[in-house]
Amino acid sequence: MTTPGISVASWNINSVRLRIRQVGLFLDRHQPDVLCLQETKCPNDRFPLKPFRHRGYEHMQINGQKGYHGVAILSRLPFRSSENRSFCCKDDARHCSVTLADGTGEVVIHNVYVPAGGDVPDPAANDKFAHKLAFLDEMTAWLKGAETDRPAILVGDLNIAPSAADVWSHKQLLNVVSHTPVETRRLEALRSAGSWVDTIRHFRPPDEKVYTWWSYRARDWRVSNRGRRLDHIWVTQPLAGRLESAEVVRTVRGWKRPSDHVPVVVRIRTG
Repeated sequence: MTTPGISVASWNINSVRLRIRQVGLFLDRHQPDVLCLQETKCPNDRFPLKPFRHRGYEHMQINGQKGYHGVAILSRLPFRSSENRSFCCKDDARHCSVTLADGTGEVVIHNVYVPAGGDVPDPAANDKFAHKLAFLDEMTAWLKGAETDRPAILVGDLNIAPSAADVWSHKQLLNVVSHTPVETRRLEALRSAGSWVDTIRHFRPPDEKVYTWWSYRARDWRVSNRGRRLDHIWVTQPLAGRLESAEVVRTVRGWKRPSDHVPVVVRIRTG
């Protein structure tokens, strides 16, 4: 007998219109209750609604723009409320959230696409890196206290690989944006401020290598396996005891015309 629950998937799709076939295949095979996409690269009026509705994902919260960024939440479960939030005084389509009922009460889902930060890990010399750090600071100031005392899920491409086991080479990537100490400290400050639980590390040992992203530059991503864990699903303490599983769907990276990211899927008990 299957335990009642809700499954939530997060995936940086790197253009939802370009990869709508891959999205459909993923939904058909894994059937999450909620799918959160980042980097949709699509204005709201061009978002491909029909493939989702055809599969029963009738409830949608979309925050998009032309060519860059963009996030969306597609759900089989109805929303009780929804919101798009801006950070750093920029309306750049990096957040959306919904509140839904999971069978025992309300759950808030935040879908976030943190800025990548450019190539130079120096906020004085690189405005993009300064923006990334400021974005994380705003998230930290917000996502704590009353916001995280309730059941909530934070998903997204957070663009930081927090630990040595989340990158192919800790030593070689220490000065590479996404794994620098200033970024990993900021991410840990965000996590600890709200007592968030990193669902992948809840089920995987801290020294086990886990990746969700592999560069397109690799001739054979499987052989080189130079990955990073940039995509995350966190839950608040009220949901921690109900975690059932957390999975990185690595096989998707081998599909035709893939995103450079793969989905992360978490299942939470409701009964």
